[in-house]
Amino acid sequence: MADDTTNGYELNEDENLDEAVQEVTARVNDADAPASSDVQELNNKYLRLYADFENYRKRVNKDKEDLVRYGNETLLYELLPVLDNLELALRHSADATNEGLAQGVEMTLKELLRTLEKFGVTKIDAVKKAFDPSVHHAMAQVERDDLDEQMVADELRSGYLYRDKVLRPSLVTVSVRQQKSTGVSGAEAPDTQDDVEIKINRPIEED
Repeated sequence: MADDTTNGYELNEDENLDEAVQEVTARVNDADAPASSDVQELNNKYLRLYADFENYRKRVNKDKEDLVRYGNETLLYELLPVLDNLELALRHSADATNEGLAQGVEMTLKELLRTLEKFGVTKIDAVKKAFDPSVHHAMAQVERDDLDEQMVADELRSGYLYRDKVLRPSLVTVSVRQQKSTGVSGAEAPDTQDDVEIKINRPIEED
């Protein structure tokens, strides 16, 4: 009988111990709830800070790459008038009696173009190509029956690309089909070649 009482006492003691453990565990969980919330908030702040840092690092790396890739852009742009003058001299030397001078100018121009190509500068192909406002700057419209409309009829000044950027657009005339005369006076006449030459010397407004 005493053993039964002892067993019963021990059983009740185990039950009380389990209840005590459950109560303590519940209190600990309640105490940890604010701490868990703080940890989650800190973790979110860390993730946001890390994301901002990654974006900053990518931006800095891109700026460095652009500096290396396009660092010579200003210098190369300043060399373009030299090409213009050589092309102009070559064009006017076609009728010159000094053939050696013309050949010298042509060789100098080709050598300079080859050198610039090593740095990523290439000439824009314009004549008889579809007019593209991203690389061509229209100076005038000309009536041409041998070309479709909106084709580059003539290149007044060469344009150049620097890698994948437009270093300078080509100055061009754009073809239109010949229009029948309506006999109406006072209509605005298209630009003449002289008008175009004057415009070439004016600064081009960047878009």
